[in-house]
Amino acid sequence: MALHHAKSREIVDLQPLGPKLKDAKSAAIIKSDHFEAIRLIVRAGAEIPPHEVSGNITLHCLEGRIELGLDDSAIELKANEWVYLDGGEPHSVKGIEESSLLLTIFFDVPSERP
Repeated sequence: MALHHAKSREIVDLQPLGPKLKDAKSAAIIKSDHFEAIRLIVRAGAEIPPHEVSGNITLHCLEGRIELGLDDSAIELKANEWVYLDGGEPHSVKGIEESSLLLTIFFDVPSERP
């Protein structure tokens, strides 16, 4: 079964999942040539190991709490908080609580010259 991706003008509900969070899985919302938006589910105690993404990213914590590990520090992100990272910046994500985040990745797209 193909994964549904949002279309132009389609409203996407990002309210907290509450009790449904325990059964939720990460899911892409939309992917285009310029960006991708994903509802990222991070389980309490789970860790996404250090990695880097070539494009700039934003993380908006919709519910729960995570620890964002950076080269020289860590940031705790909780519900309703948002953070931006430059492309190529190494980071890890660890669930402090069951968490749901909106991850947006902005791809570097070569400009078209006439």
